[in-house]
Amino acid sequence: MGNKKHYKFHDFHSPALDDPDFTAKPMILLVGQYSTGKTTFIRYLLEQDFPGIRIGPEPTTDRFIAVMDGDEEGVVPGNALVVDANKQFRALTRFGNAFLNRFQCSTLKNEVLSSVTIVDTPGILSGEKQRLDRGYDFSGVLEWFAERVDRIILLFDAHKLDISDEFKRCIEALSGNEDKIRIVLNKSDMVDHQQLMRVYGALMWSLGKVFKTPEVSRVYIGSFWNEPLHYDVNRRLFQDEQHDLFSDLQSLPRNAALRKLNDLIKRARLAKVHAYIIAELRKGMPSMIGKEKKKKELIAKLDKIFEQIQREHNISPGDFPDINKMREHLQNADFTKFNPIKPKLLEVVDAMLATDIARLMAQIPKEEAIQVANGITPKERETVHGGAFDRAAEMETPFGFGKGEGFDKGRDESEWVVSRERFKFDEQFDSLSPVDGKVNGRTAKDHMLKSKLPNSVLGKIWKLADVDKDGFLDADEFALANYLINLKLEGHELPNELPKHLMPPGKKDLESSEGVYPQLED
Repeated sequence: MGNKKHYKFHDFHSPALDDPDFTAKPMILLVGQYSTGKTTFIRYLLEQDFPGIRIGPEPTTDRFIAVMDGDEEGVVPGNALVVDANKQFRALTRFGNAFLNRFQCSTLKNEVLSSVTIVDTPGILSGEKQRLDRGYDFSGVLEWFAERVDRIILLFDAHKLDISDEFKRCIEALSGNEDKIRIVLNKSDMVDHQQLMRVYGALMWSLGKVFKTPEVSRVYIGSFWNEPLHYDVNRRLFQDEQHDLFSDLQSLPRNAALRKLNDLIKRARLAKVHAYIIAELRKGMPSMIGKEKKKKELIAKLDKIFEQIQREHNISPGDFPDINKMREHLQNADFTKFNPIKPKLLEVVDAMLATDIARLMAQIPKEEAIQVANGITPKERETVHGGAFDRAAEMETPFGFGKGEGFDKGRDESEWVVSRERFKFDEQFDSLSPVDGKVNGRTAKDHMLKSKLPNSVLGKIWKLADVDKDGFLDADEFALANYLINLKLEGHELPNELPKHLMPPGKKDLESSEGVYPQLED
């Protein structure tokens, strides 16, 4: 802390972290142009309305809304919220009344919110609307949230895709937090399959230019509301994408401690670099006349100063702050009040990074072990429950994720599902000249290799198919092996154990045991 005060870190970068920043639940920030479905997305997750919800085709959400867990439904205005010592929003005071009048906390009892907090943002404007001034530093507020949240979801509308100038500035405000960003191409059911591919390509091209990086965050394609799909040709794709996105969001509580540590490390490294920059600017100032002229000169050649510090102190360019923002902050700063380098302060930062952070990292697994010892299962402590995340009831129906597909196909049927394609497999089996109704490992191997699957996969299929573990395949086992190969070729993952409904009817009473299988290493 002494380092940050000594070099005015908080005047140039984000405010100090308070206790609630470390104890708060993981936060999800939703950002997008108006009418991309941000508020509807929250409602979809919670499966209920929250106080102050407004949904419509025009910019209906005109404020930042922190949707949090509470015993009673209610709304806490921004001015009251920032004086609450138990909440993590106190530092937002610096954005003034214009912002605080557009900030609120909506509380309600919801199981999803017992694990995470969701922050809705005003719809980002496009066209003529974006020229209207909001009256507060919108990008600055987004940047503040971006530093503190665990996940940033950028929403795009598949049937009116454009990135306005204001949206571009907002994405730039999120820079430095790319690891937290996930992109959702919402309302994807409003376009057909061919148009969706074009929209997806256009989005990736546009984002590549805005993010200025060769890699772009994962894009999830879907339609996040409870209305009928306009085009349902991509129903399965939407289901898979939603499953992946929800799995990502459900992992947030498990990774929250590591995320906070990661952000703390980033701040510490930035504070160290900031100290070198401030000290270098102080060193360049004259003692008497020409101070203002020298200040302008130093700001103009700030890029050269950055390069010099990189070389002298062997610091990575990625640890430096945004040069344009730094220039902007320096315009109103008094360089003569800057302090020179204090080696002892830098030693404290280095010691913290080398020792304290490592100790904290080691503490996280120990805490998890204590929770397990106290009877708290990983599923209970690590996952977001409730609302759209509660799929237990759905899994009991035919509409559960993966139900009746892949290795689950035929689970509820009395007939052995492999029998449907049995005639093809029996022809192949007979062509291999079985002896006593069985083919040996070498013969089966030559046949299975025609699938072009890797040896490791074929070895696993053999273990599953050779139910009696005798090193041979009879007609049933051979049919099962081919059925498993076809499922794998369709993109399904192999199970670790053979599901009961795939067990050949004549072998259901066999217990699993170690067996013999052909060597596939050559």
